[in-house]
Amino acid sequence: MLCTCRVGVELREVTAADVLAFFEHQRDPEAVRMAAFTSADPSDRAAFLVRWARILADDSAVARTVVFDGEVVGHVARFTRFGEPEVTYWIDREHWGKGLATAGLELFLRSEPRRPLYARAAVDNLGSLRVLEKCGFVAVGEDVGFAEGRGEDVEEFILRLDR
Repeated sequence: MLCTCRVGVELREVTAADVLAFFEHQRDPEAVRMAAFTSADPSDRAAFLVRWARILADDSAVARTVVFDGEVVGHVARFTRFGEPEVTYWIDREHWGKGLATAGLELFLRSEPRRPLYARAAVDNLGSLRVLEKCGFVAVGEDVGFAEGRGEDVEEFILRLDR
């Protein structure tokens, strides 16, 4: 895969301090609305920390911190959902539009051997859909589910990366 990664973007193991930064990132109401499929209460720090402790303790999951110019700007992870390996990512809204999600996901995919990989995004989350497309994912289906971040059912695309 050709990497068009931005200079200054790197991935590293997730630390406890990173998880606290992730918590702050996911409290942004506009980001929560765009992501749609989030926790029921983005301000519930205890629930967030428990969820991340579970992720980090899961030997079948892989999570990495996205760092840009020395600053924690988000994360990318692979976990199992509906019996299939799925990737997810979150970039702090302050850094949207800089190519950091694409760069972080490209770097992650270089070290993630599992294929196929799946991803999901709300049909109106054009930025995330573009990131996935740039990284080689293609739409293979649609689904509708209740999105806590919007308080309603939301259509989403299911995407797959085969190569």
